[in-house]
Amino acid sequence: MKVHPCVSFLLIKGDQVLLERRSLTKSSDPGLITIPGGHIEMGESQEEALYREIGEELKVEPLSSTYLCSLYHPTTELQLIHYYIISSWQGEIQAIEADEVFWRSIKVGGLDIAADRFALQEYQRLSAFLLS
Repeated sequence: MKVHPCVSFLLIKGDQVLLERRSLTKSSDPGLITIPGGHIEMGESQEEALYREIGEELKVEPLSSTYLCSLYHPTTELQLIHYYIISSWQGEIQAIEADEVFWRSIKVGGLDIAADRFALQEYQRLSAFLLS
């Protein structure tokens, strides 16, 4: 079975994380509440994909990124999602590919995908070390 590498990004603002409601027209996970992200293209590094996807999805440019973890997500394909923390960026966030984006308390969650829930838990567990 082919594994499709992806990146997802936790934009953090204080005690909130940016989430998206995926477009109903998406082939995988339509309408679900998720951490934004996308596929890594052939020949692209994780970091290159991260910066490209953030620009495509949210129209912002990260000023820094910190690797968090990698988790498998079985959907219409088997994805290996590499999660990154983005705590500072340039530009105003816009929902370009998702139906909507919104801030939610890190502690509330409400994510529809297990891998995203685990990544958010990992962020909560390690945030004091990752952002110091």
